[in-house]
Amino acid sequence: MNVLLTGSSGWLGRHLAPLLEGDGHRVVGLDVAPGPHTMLLGSVENRALVARAFRDHAIDAVVHGAALHQPDIARYPNQRFVDVNVSGTLGLLEEAVAAKVDRFVFTSTTSLMISAAIREGRGDGAAWIDEALAPLEPRNIYGATKLAAEQLCRLIHADHGLAVIVLRTSRFFPEEDDQAHVIRLSGPNTKANELLHRRLTPQDAAEAHRVALARAPAIGFGLFVISAPTPFVRADAAALKHDAASVIAGYFPDAPDLYARRGWALPISIDRLYDAGLAERVLGFRCRTDFASLLGALRRDEPLPFAHDPSYVSPQAAQR
Repeated sequence: MNVLLTGSSGWLGRHLAPLLEGDGHRVVGLDVAPGPHTMLLGSVENRALVARAFRDHAIDAVVHGAALHQPDIARYPNQRFVDVNVSGTLGLLEEAVAAKVDRFVFTSTTSLMISAAIREGRGDGAAWIDEALAPLEPRNIYGATKLAAEQLCRLIHADHGLAVIVLRTSRFFPEEDDQAHVIRLSGPNTKANELLHRRLTPQDAAEAHRVALARAPAIGFGLFVISAPTPFVRADAAALKHDAASVIAGYFPDAPDLYARRGWALPISIDRLYDAGLAERVLGFRCRTDFASLLGALRRDEPLPFAHDPSYVSPQAAQR
């Protein structure tokens, strides 16, 4: 297939494009920044550019990963988020329908599921977050526009029959945590802890999109949380909120020692958990890297199974 990949120069795109090419697809990359997999330079908000991409490259499928992200809130006004994340998505969907494309994969985010109450850790237990969580109350313009884009995906599927898979990915970018000043742990320690409940690797994020692209026509419309599988069950929620380290040690008895050797700390409290079980049951996808994988790497003194780069800046931001 000829696959239009938006955001082809970004963190997801650079991991996903080689997978798609390995499957025999021709990747037509579109991004505002140049990159090895980017053929078309420009923004998804440029409707004429998007229409030309479909017309000139005989596009069969779309993977829409381009967006303004949470760190961009400090760089751009709200209207730019609407233009890129909402209007840009609508343009892609409508051009896909016009071109009779039969599948569309949209990169969304678990961030839109995190209300102010969840972020502030209110309540007596960790919040169990899956696709059934409601009502959705995004706390910023990034989440609000990604939720609006999801609704456009659902609407276009209902009105035109375009097969659409929405992937709400948890964290997989390499930069420092946006609350590093609060949690006071090193970046690698933080990312290791997050594999328990709110992180995946970029390799797993890319593989999820690859699987979604293949499965979209059979599913029709699907929305899935994509995150490393949590080892916990709902009954752990209260204990995780108040004494997470003890719960973790119960599941992984050598975790405290493995962490101590590296000078790391297990989390004292976990306030939310992402449940990716639906993706495993319906989409047929499960992340390869989880907390057990991390502990295995620590036991064998192998490289950590995730990327950490506090100096990382998105290609779009680097061009400003």
